[in-house]
Amino acid sequence: MNALTATNFKLPKQKSFYKGKVRDVYNIDDKLLVMVASDRISAFDVVLPKGIPYKGQVLNQVANKFLAETKDIVPNWILDMPDPVVSIGKLCEPFKVEMVIRGYLAGHAARTYNNGLRELCGVKLPEGLKENGKLPEPIITPTTKASEGHDEDISRDEILKQGIVSEEHYVQLENYTRRLYQRGQEIANKMGLILVDTKYEFGLYNGQVTLMDEIHTPDSSRYFYAEGYEERQRNGEEQKQLSKEFVRKWLIANGFQGKDGQVIPEMSEAWVNEISDRYIELYEKVTGERFVKHDLSNLLERVEKNILTSLNKLL
Repeated sequence: MNALTATNFKLPKQKSFYKGKVRDVYNIDDKLLVMVASDRISAFDVVLPKGIPYKGQVLNQVANKFLAETKDIVPNWILDMPDPVVSIGKLCEPFKVEMVIRGYLAGHAARTYNNGLRELCGVKLPEGLKENGKLPEPIITPTTKASEGHDEDISRDEILKQGIVSEEHYVQLENYTRRLYQRGQEIANKMGLILVDTKYEFGLYNGQVTLMDEIHTPDSSRYFYAEGYEERQRNGEEQKQLSKEFVRKWLIANGFQGKDGQVIPEMSEAWVNEISDRYIELYEKVTGERFVKHDLSNLLERVEKNILTSLNKLL
């Protein structure tokens, strides 16, 4: 199947182009951002060698749905979604932190805890926690926003000490993070899911804190199935989840965690298609809507045409 792994458009009033791990981002006249959700997939901060068909469409459509459903909590950057894989919105000045919030001991937090550490990003964790178990209350565990390489865990105190974010703004970021996570949990619960953990990115637009990027997608979030959750916990079984953790586990099982000298394992066509199916399953589960696959022929031409049509209206 065809996958969108790279773009290189020359758009009107384009000031710059940035290729992220999974998104291609165009600065238009220092006023707008055109964000193309590619089908690239990353894990352990490394882009894997093959694209995943429909992954970009899943991410873009999930993000837009949840941005629309949370705009009463915090203003966001979106102005238009002219194509299934494209979002266009306001150019914000980003805060150099990602706000990670966790309601359960899973993923990175569980690996840290199981290694014997009882503090994560300055947050003390009690003894006796069980992997995938609910935390006494949600915790915020920020990371630095690295332009290259790995994002690093950082504490609230260190963020303020280094002046990465002012205290006034950081208090706002924490407040918005908790409220967005609560809303995300409520939406997930209606769909028979548990929003385990997620991350948010914020910036300033005309001096106002604004929600940027994607929210509640399989790349930025982890979901468990609510049905059978308690029973699986009691029996010490792995939780059935919707996230890209299954990709990370496959990589770990094949000797890759993004460390120097490690080689990315070969991705078979069957495995690529399975990842694609899992992303589509997540879309349908978290939105309650049937996923409609966009046409994979003439992808680049279609995406560019739709971007140009939108920019003609917005500029």
